[in-house]
Amino acid sequence: MTIFRGTVLDTPDNPFTGGGLRVESDAGLLVTDGLIVARGPFLDVRRAHPAEQVVDLTGGVVLPGFVDTHVHFPQIRAVGGMGLPLLEWLDRYALPEEARMADVSYATGVADEFVHGLAAAGTTSALVFGAHYSDAVDALFSAASKVGLRVTSGLVLSDRLLRPELLTTPVRAYAESLALANRWHGVGRNRYAVTPRFSLSCTDDLLATCRELVDAIPGALFTSHVNENEAEIATVADLFGGSDYVTTYDRHGLVDRRCVLAHNVHPTDVELKMLAVGGATVAHCPTSNAALGSGLFPLGRHLQHGVRVALGSDVGAGTGFSLLKEGLQAYFAQQLLADHGLALNSAHLLYLATAAGAEALGLEAEVGDLSVGKRFDAQLLRPTDGSPLAVSVAHATDAEETLARIFTLGTPADVQAIWIDGELLHH
Repeated sequence: MTIFRGTVLDTPDNPFTGGGLRVESDAGLLVTDGLIVARGPFLDVRRAHPAEQVVDLTGGVVLPGFVDTHVHFPQIRAVGGMGLPLLEWLDRYALPEEARMADVSYATGVADEFVHGLAAAGTTSALVFGAHYSDAVDALFSAASKVGLRVTSGLVLSDRLLRPELLTTPVRAYAESLALANRWHGVGRNRYAVTPRFSLSCTDDLLATCRELVDAIPGALFTSHVNENEAEIATVADLFGGSDYVTTYDRHGLVDRRCVLAHNVHPTDVELKMLAVGGATVAHCPTSNAALGSGLFPLGRHLQHGVRVALGSDVGAGTGFSLLKEGLQAYFAQQLLADHGLALNSAHLLYLATAAGAEALGLEAEVGDLSVGKRFDAQLLRPTDGSPLAVSVAHATDAEETLARIFTLGTPADVQAIWIDGELLHH
């Protein structure tokens, strides 16, 4: 057993529905075999367990590990492409990089960079958009296993309107996806996600195959994109006889509790109702939405309809792995929506980056906050003495203000350590 001592901030109860930030300024968390088995004031926990090792994390802030609900593994070397909207950006920057994943040695190098980048940013769980090539997806799962991250990913599927080398067929998609799932799903911390790129690049036959795969892989997730860019939405409507975007998935029974759809910047009320009834989650990727000029995310409308929302970094259209940056940009977006925006505080941002993501990935019984019964997936933020964040935090008046300053000024350089299942991963 180990007692972790420090200032612990988390959001076990949804701040959007009456919960708030839970603060313990000198907490003791007793962890055995990766599980939090006791929590309370440090002195009380220490008295009850006087012989156990103490890991002193005072002088910093302990947060749950971040949960990224949408991030592209093949695109990290394409970050920073400026000046183009979605479809042009894909053609110029993202898809050429996706095609390079056919080279296994190249994909292996990218996979190593990717998982280390996630860990360094405090992300312990992620729903990862994989690659169009099976060997590259193998490389991703292998790299994640070595580092210890909780990764859910899968083979990306398309059968039209992309570069020819990225296309598949429904028969091949089923066989290759199922083979990958048989190798990796439920092995260690890995899980499988059925992953059509987006309806624009998928026929109805391929989307029907996706439903067959979801049924064939117990516990698999389903993930794709939706309503990101107005030109993309118009093209999807043309391809599907005037259908709205969410219906292209829903007609195949893919919009349910296992479904995580990225972006949804321009939804109709009908689509929001479908997402809510199905129990799907939207991965909000605010830096990507800003970088590509996709628009401002209508968070309030999602919540009014009962649609679950979590954060995604969307590397490489997004601007990095840090969900601190995504949380801050989410705040900015709501400020810019004026009368239609939702006033956010730091508890909202932490919830979107942790517990909301855990729920989206079906991991809410295991991670997302630091309650008794959860796995000890955590990060220590301890800024360098004299840094702008350290100075700002030193003058914060309370824990919520401290957390707001962490979201405003924090970077991966301020993440000193990460644990998954109580195991130290990054220091």
